[in-house]
Amino acid sequence: MSSHYVYDKDDFKFRRQRRSLRSTLLRVLKYFLASVSLAVLYYIIFALVFSTDKERRLRSENRMYEKLYPEMEQERRLLEDVVAGLEAKDNMIYNDLFQTDVLTFGSQTSEYLSESDSMEVEDIVRHSEQVYEALDEKAGEIDNEFMRIFRVLASGNVQLPPLALPIRDFSYTSVGASVGDKINPFYKVKVSHDGLDMIAPSGTPVLASADGTVTSVQRSSKGLGNTVTVAHDGGYVTKYAHLSNIKVIRGRKIKKGTVIGSVGMSGKSFAPHLHYEIWKDTVALDPVSYFFSSVTPDEYSAMLLLSASAGQSMD
Repeated sequence: MSSHYVYDKDDFKFRRQRRSLRSTLLRVLKYFLASVSLAVLYYIIFALVFSTDKERRLRSENRMYEKLYPEMEQERRLLEDVVAGLEAKDNMIYNDLFQTDVLTFGSQTSEYLSESDSMEVEDIVRHSEQVYEALDEKAGEIDNEFMRIFRVLASGNVQLPPLALPIRDFSYTSVGASVGDKINPFYKVKVSHDGLDMIAPSGTPVLASADGTVTSVQRSSKGLGNTVTVAHDGGYVTKYAHLSNIKVIRGRKIKKGTVIGSVGMSGKSFAPHLHYEIWKDTVALDPVSYFFSSVTPDEYSAMLLLSASAGQSMD
């Protein structure tokens, strides 16, 4: 209990009056709330009237961004138009060379999910299960094939085919038509194509894809032009055509990676490229199938897809 004095108007005297604890606490609380309210009010007034250096700098940056944003947005739209134009031009050139559109390697699942904005969760789960089951089955087949390959290699009774790339640092984007019936670029009719077109600048070194012996060196201005043929162990034969020059002679034994010539367009060639063939027992094989040990899995799958889809050869 606390006390205070109160003036009595009847007796004209100050009398002592006791105050309860509750009233004292309420009085203190009122003063506290009033002080806090005033402090908040003062802070708001100060913040509205005065600014710190950081606030002034941020406001200045915001004004600058507001001015720059329309210009940046215009440049973004311009870049999108330029990219779209380049894609159209690239597709036109690719179509002229190979009679097919440029392929993209997007995910089928992504395309499936983007077909509808209102797709139910059950549909997504069902589709994911189907994709997983197909991939799991394919993974099992690949595992079994690897086990078979490992058993054959462990037996020691196998001769590896030519596995190296005949052009160093070769990119999948430079793959042309492979083995099969392709449209001839000069006669515009389908003819049998026994090798792989590997697009590269003229003068690019051409390398032997495996150890072997040079069995044929042919210099010609017709057909496949300047050509080198190499025999390898196991009955494999590789052929390198449209060379601009030849650096080996017939009968020479060479090692994998030996420079045998340079990329050119000798003979009947649509553009500078290497026409590369692999034969086994008089049967033309798809050279891309033997690149898997020289490139990444993604590059290998892209090479397979591009070489199979190209409808026109370059010779």
